[in-house]
Amino acid sequence: MNVPVRDVHASTPASGHLTLDRVGIEGIRKPLLVQRADRVITLGASFAISVDLPASRKGSDLSRNAELLADTIDWPEASPVASLESACATIARDLLTRHPYASRSEVSGEAEYFLSRGRPGGRASLENFGLFASAVGSRNGGAVDVRRSIGAEAVGMTACPCAMETARSQLREEFPQLASPELEALPIVSHNQRNRTRLVLELSGVEEVEADRLVEAIEAAQSSPTYAILKRADEARVVLDAHRRPKFVEDVVRDLLASIPARFPELSDGDVARVRTTSEESIHKYNVVAEHRATFRELRALGSA
Repeated sequence: MNVPVRDVHASTPASGHLTLDRVGIEGIRKPLLVQRADRVITLGASFAISVDLPASRKGSDLSRNAELLADTIDWPEASPVASLESACATIARDLLTRHPYASRSEVSGEAEYFLSRGRPGGRASLENFGLFASAVGSRNGGAVDVRRSIGAEAVGMTACPCAMETARSQLREEFPQLASPELEALPIVSHNQRNRTRLVLELSGVEEVEADRLVEAIEAAQSSPTYAILKRADEARVVLDAHRRPKFVEDVVRDLLASIPARFPELSDGDVARVRTTSEESIHKYNVVAEHRATFRELRALGSA
């Protein structure tokens, strides 16, 4: 005879009757097939999946989260998804079906992404970047609203403009010819930083944003990209390029955000861009950070001012 098992998760908590914002699983890894315009790529992705939990319920049915991830990725006969963020959105929507007691769901995924980039010497190499996506689902009557985000992180290089100008001033005392107007544009020594910049777009619509475009926007805002393979002449070119475009972390944030409206004209005024940049300092014992969040409406108004 089968003896019914009491559903402990659905029982009432013994104490602390609080609605919990987020209960779920994280650090679960999956190979995700993504359909690109010309090929299918595989991302080794890590996911975090959660829902809120009402005060009347002791626990969340966590196995449903893992099963839903498998339904989306493992078992559709290896059918590729449109993007990492679309996979997150599908899971966020279906979570509220599988957890009828929940009112909000949240899914995030991150992966290492490889992109072919041309080196200064002309040959291309595969460079690694961070790829991030998330989706938040919320009940709206009988429907579920989902808001997605997609982001990327690139490791580049910056050169300090303040140290450069100070060094230029001191070198002019030693080499007076540097005061010539013809040499004003000559790159001067400065200290460098490994710069990590992340751009995240919060999307209100159904537009798909290509990860390559995010990477291109980030690298254009840094003093120079960095590369896994560099020969001697390539190294010199990267250093010179960076010193021709010295930047503070503030410059990286502002330049990146200012470029966003022209790079993504299809996105709506209510969409949001978030930028965070970290300079890993070479001569200081600390890092320098800057970040900002703005709507596309604000950024477009800034560009027209």
